Amino acid sequence: MSEAEINPDIAEVGARLERTNELLQRMLAEVAKTPSTHAIFVDAGYVYAAAGLLVAGTEDRRAFDLDAEGLIEAFIDKARTIFADSRLLRVYWYDGARRRIHTPEQQCIAELPDVKVRLGNLNANNQQKGVDSLIRTDLESLARHRAISDAALVGGDEDLVSAVEAAQGYGARVHLWGIEAADGRNQAEPLLWEVDSQRIFDLAFWQPYVTRRPVTTYESEGDPPPSREQVRFIGAQIAASWLVGRGRVAMAELLPGHPYLPGPVDQDLLIEAEKLLQRSLRGHAGLRRALRDGFWQHLEAQF
Repeated sequence: MSEAEINPDIAEVGARLERTNELLQRMLAEVAKTPSTHAIFVDAGYVYAAAGLLVAGTEDRRAFDLDAEGLIEAFIDKARTIFADSRLLRVYWYDGARRRIHTPEQQCIAELPDVKVRLGNLNANNQQKGVDSLIRTDLESLARHRAISDAALVGGDEDLVSAVEAAQGYGARVHLWGIEAADGRNQAEPLLWEVDSQRIFDLAFWQPYVTRRPVTTYESEGDPPPSREQVRFIGAQIAASWLVGRGRVAMAELLPGHPYLPGPVDQDLLIEAEKLLQRSLRGHAGLRRALRDGFWQHLEAQF
């Protein structure tokens, strides 16, 4: 008499184990067939600043054009080569916008296939707010749900370290992609230490996608320059317009810096004034001071 005949429970347990092993083998076979998945996370603020400086010699977005569609295609091609046995989930493009309302350029990017635009806020100083937290949320969520196995992160801010740690905690590998710096580094060392791999794209890679804009010239350049009072009035006019468009809270943030304006805001003021005057104020230091005086005078009168 066999042991199974003596104890029927043993036979039942053995049958269950065989069924369990069979099920596990099927699951493993299915997992082996499932391709790994990657996604690309692009901090647009970093791209504009670092690529603009490298190719056009400036971080000011208004001074150059970025072929975002061509650049995104290049990123996808690079990822296809690096993650040869993986499929693309999508490209995430993180940028800032006032009141989180898409600009025309951001709308065009959002309409591209396999691209998701995510917007943080843009304050009165043209500084992005909330972008890093958006990147962390997406990276962590996708890794937690096993939607990605690899993440290519184009950025350089130290605040992204927590996003990398969160994704790695769920088993995803994070690969940092950067932009060649003319001098030193443009990526935080703690971020470099945390990622699984690093890759720097050089000047030759970026040149096709960054084009410096020509300097605007006006027909009235040969005419006598405007008076200081005219320019002062223009400065006050722009301040009034910005209060309506950018909001009182955003404009009030500028007051503690009086009499100085943050660089990006000062550039916005200059460009707007030149459009209204239809002439350049470059090289006219006195008129530019008058422009700022008019701007501050109106702003301070409102608070």
